[in-house]
Parts: sequence; structure tokens; C-alpha cells
Amino acid sequence: MAEPVRTDVVIIGAGPVGLFAVFELGLLDLKCHLIDILDRPGGQCAELYPEKPIYDIPAWPTISAQGLVDRLMEQIAPFRPGFTFNRMVAGLEKLEDGSFRVTTDEGEIFEAPVVVVAAGGGSFQPKRPPIPGIEAFEGESIFYSVRRMEEFRGHDVLIVGGGDSALDWTLNLQPLARSMTLVHRRPEFRAAPDSVNKMYALQETGGLEFQIGQVTALKGEGGRLEAAVVKGPDGDVEIAATRMLPFFGLTMKLGPIADWGLNLHENLIEVDTEKFESNVPGIFAIGDINWYPGKLKLILSGFHEAALMSQAAKRIVSPGERIVFQYTTSSTKLQKKLGVA
Repeated sequence: MAEPVRTDVVIIGAGPVGLFAVFELGLLDLKCHLIDILDRPGGQCAELYPEKPIYDIPAWPTISAQGLVDRLMEQIAPFRPGFTFNRMVAGLEKLEDGSFRVTTDEGEIFEAPVVVVAAGGGSFQPKRPPIPGIEAFEGESIFYSVRRMEEFRGHDVLIVGGGDSALDWTLNLQPLARSMTLVHRRPEFRAAPDSVNKMYALQETGGLEFQIGQVTALKGEGGRLEAAVVKGPDGDVEIAATRMLPFFGLTMKLGPIADWGLNLHENLIEVDTEKFESNVPGIFAIGDINWYPGKLKLILSGFHEAALMSQAAKRIVSPGERIVFQYTTSSTKLQKKLGVA
């Protein structure tokens, strides 16, 4: 058996909410270790839309998803959290002393009196469209997320889908692309009306092509896409494409967490609104993974949940210790922790 890593709090998920939890817990002198299935911090923000602007973070009129992650990493640096990436949490058991043992799919062991689930929608993977031979082009010409916009500069870009991601990237990549084509099976979209209007305006000026239909075949060799065949209302149409982005949504899976005896509400962890604790004492859930009446799936809501969770976690880790509420603006003690005193 591997030697356990002992810490105060194990956080499952290193997205924005999990990262901010490190800050709130750190202010209370609690050490954290984060485990994430991805290969870097940031969760869906880093994996699916790192360059997409976010407009509802307080004090930031606009900030990219990756920019938000970078600022959060900078903010928590004084607390030196541990990270374990490319791992799925495979098991959890309660020990005799009341603490928890968390194990990963690679056999690492972590022990802590508090476990915080901040796993967004759970482990997720993009839905692959049913196009014959698509696997041969994945990672070379076909991508399910945009990590660097520059990789699409000068290419014939084909985007497939009718949701916010499809419309957003159609508008964001259009100025870089040699040509831009959006394909959706119908003229109605599930995206923000403003984005749809902007797309149709670009179509009218020749800035992009919109094709109703479904991609049925791909052309190219050695992983290099050359064209896609779209079955439309008037028959098959061949569209030049050297880069393709299919946005068919994500398959969300709660994974092994579903077997931990937690009360679930439509595959989300049910929590109270005082501590955001599950029905199992010592296991908390914050961010999109949790549910309570009136829940809003917003990053800023997750930040609020992290703050209240941290107060409750402190009482578990340090029973009997008096907790004095302090403000970072006026507490010299907190400012020293942050390295700004």
C-alpha cells in the first residue's frame, strides 16, 4: 500500500470553485490537496473554453476563462496547496478516527478529516458525433474544445452544433479563419439570441456560411481533414474544412462518487445551505456538483458556498478552537498569511 498523503482537506476537482476553496480554507490555516481528472487546474474553464470571455465575475467586466484560472492560482499561491492531476477518485472510506481515506484510480492514498467535492458536473467528456471514421482525425484536425485560437488561424473552419459553444466559437474564430462554416440541423438555435443575430449578420455580409444539415462523411488522409460532406435539404453538399469543431454537448458522469452513500437529487449531491455539507458529516459539495432549493449554477455562487463551507470545515479539523471572523482588509494576521503585510 502506498504511503498516505495526510492533509486537512481533500478537494475533488480543481476548477474555479475548488481553487477558491483553497483560499478560504487557507485563511483558516487549513492545508488542502486537490485531485482532478484533467492534466492541469481550471476544470471546464481550462479544458473547454480557456479563451472564452466571462462577464459575471465581480470586479472583472470581462475576463477569459483561463485568465480567471490564472488569477485564482496566483491568489492561492501563498497557501501552497498540493495537486494530483490525471487521476480519478476511485474510492472513499471512513476511518476509525472519523477521518476519510480517499484513493485514486492509480492507487494514491489521501487521508483527511474533511472531503470537499467540487467536481463541477462530475467527470465529463465531449459527445462524439456519429460520423464514420471521425476517430482518425481527432486531435489532428478535429477538436472538441479550443485551447489556442491561433491554431485555427488561416484554416477552413467547420463548426457543427446549435448551442452557445457553437455560436460563440463561430463568432470568435471567424476573424482568424480563412473560411468559416456553421452547420446545424435546423435554423433554430439553443444559443443566446444576440449571438444568433450576429451570426446571421455575418452571413449576410459574406463573413461566413451557414448550412442546414448534418455532417455524414469526412474527406482527407493521415488525420488531415480536407472536406466534409453535409446532407442538407437539397441533397449532399461538400464543404472545404481543414479544422472541425463538433459541439454536441458533454456526457456527464458522477462516477464512483455515486456509490458513497450521499443523498442525490437528479444526480447532484444534496446539501444544506448553512454549511453546504452532504448527509455524510465531513463531506461537503460546492459548485455545480451540488443541489439545494434555489440553486444557481454560477461560478460566483460556488465562491459563496466555498466561504461558508470553510467555516464548517474548520470546526471539524480543529474542534473546540475558537474561530474569530476576520476581514482581509483589516486583519494583519491574514495579511501576513497572504504575504502583503
